[in-house]
Amino acid sequence: MTGPIIDGVLAAFTFSNLFYCFFGVLVGNAVGVLPGIGSLAAITMLLPITFYLDPTAAIIMLAGVYYGAEYGGSTASILLNLPGTPSNAVTCLDGYPMAQQGRAGVALFITTAASFVGGTLGVLLLMGATPLFLAFAMKFQSREYFVAILLGLLLAATITRGSALKGLAMLAIGILLGLVGADIQTGLGRFTMGYIDLLDGISVIILAMGLFGVAEIIWSITEHTAPHIRDRITMRSLLPTRDDAVRSVVPTLRGTAIGSIVGPLPGAGLALASFLSYAVEKKLSPRAKLFGTGVVEGVAAPEAANNAAAQTAFIPTFALGIPGTTTTAIILGAMMMHGIVPGPQFMRENLEMFWAIVASFWIGNLFLLLLNIPLIGVWVRLLKIPYTLLFPAITCFVCIGIYTLQYSLFDMWLLVLFGFGGYVLRLLEFEVAPVLMGFVLGPMLEENFRRSMLLNDGDLLHLFSGPVNLTMVGLFLAAVVWTSLRKIRSIEPSPAVEPNVE
Repeated sequence: MTGPIIDGVLAAFTFSNLFYCFFGVLVGNAVGVLPGIGSLAAITMLLPITFYLDPTAAIIMLAGVYYGAEYGGSTASILLNLPGTPSNAVTCLDGYPMAQQGRAGVALFITTAASFVGGTLGVLLLMGATPLFLAFAMKFQSREYFVAILLGLLLAATITRGSALKGLAMLAIGILLGLVGADIQTGLGRFTMGYIDLLDGISVIILAMGLFGVAEIIWSITEHTAPHIRDRITMRSLLPTRDDAVRSVVPTLRGTAIGSIVGPLPGAGLALASFLSYAVEKKLSPRAKLFGTGVVEGVAAPEAANNAAAQTAFIPTFALGIPGTTTTAIILGAMMMHGIVPGPQFMRENLEMFWAIVASFWIGNLFLLLLNIPLIGVWVRLLKIPYTLLFPAITCFVCIGIYTLQYSLFDMWLLVLFGFGGYVLRLLEFEVAPVLMGFVLGPMLEENFRRSMLLNDGDLLHLFSGPVNLTMVGLFLAAVVWTSLRKIRSIEPSPAVEPNVE
């Protein structure tokens, strides 16, 4: 093993591989900063170029675009309330309020550091813990996925700052929106209202851009508000305070752990990792009531989680030939186009290539750290542009990005509809984050439920049997009891009223 590892690491440091690694993370960072494009579209456009590259360089470049977009996606979320990627949507909840408070530089610095820690530890797990995670992931069948997703949805109700009932209502709306389109088993249209364009379902990019981006633009225009920014930006103003640094350490590590567990699960996605980490952090944090107002824990945890998941998602891709996400499925196709068969055979016959790619992940994360910290001042200066000029430009850019998804005017109308819907929900003081959570997880919940019912003759009790499911349910109940007891203890007794003796 020592020989292939050394040869692979040396191959990663060749000029060609270093160049394509840098190019990949640079493009990924750019498409993450610019909302509406995403790593999937960027990788698809770069795919023809890989035909003329060495297979190792091609995979290094495409992977760099993938995890580089997760770094850059937080920038638009913090500065403009526009999620650069779906997994960055939850960063809007606390990142954008920090920008409005004049702490955009601190938020960007925290997310960059958390992304680096999450990505770096994710690579470490990719290198050393692949057999452990594979054994854990292989135990997940339909019923395990169903219970895990169900518990994730219940946790998502805690994302809201207000009533849990409002959170559940928003979850229900998100699940219903996720069910729009062709039935997963019969192929018949559901909730399409006769529109052929809805047979393929609603794009998560359209929903996220409408609820977060367009709604925020409408709100800012009607309320005549714009993000506050310092007149003079110094490196000192970008550095977090000691309190910020201390408060972000544990959430970063917790988010990394959650992302590392969710990432190898096929089909789970990075959005699940970021939303779960945010929900868990809010459950465990003593400052739970402040979440959504601009706390560093709310940006550190999800950014560490989605970057760790982006790295560990390659575990099933390389070792089993099963793509962890849609984007890794494209990378999997690129490997097959170069004549490389993913799976155990890849690990045996291309060990040097595997270690070269893994070593490039370390290098790519270092490149992203060196790229992002000097550029923080540049991104923050975007907020100094008058919002009368900035918001129309952003709106045009978002519309162009949405239109180029499928070149459909129907998608544009959906964007407008979700934008005004998000604005109305904000007027009514409803949180929109659970809508996106329900939209992402709802179809997965239904698919695994129906498959499990077919395999077990409709036995509902079978869903909650087995050691993995019982462990997850036990941990969830323990968290609920612990949270309830903490809330009961935090309730201050009302002062006794002295009787009136007069």
